[in-house]
Amino acid sequence: LACSYVEAAHFIIRHCPEAHRFYQRKKAKTNGALATKALAHKLARASFYMVRNQVPFDKDKLFA
Repeated sequence: LACSYVEAAHFIIRHCPEAHRFYQRKKAKTNGALATKALAHKLARASFYMVRNQVPFDKDKLFA
């Protein structure tokens, strides 16, 4: 399951400017692998929240 979230992180980095900015901020402080893992963890927490509360995905909440 972790690999799936890492793949999702790679996808969202390419297609979402907010995610790309988050990734660049993390990458500037650490390295690329840890930045990707941080974004994958953020996506995992968001998906848990969506399933638990039955709400749709909102990227403005994710990257606020």
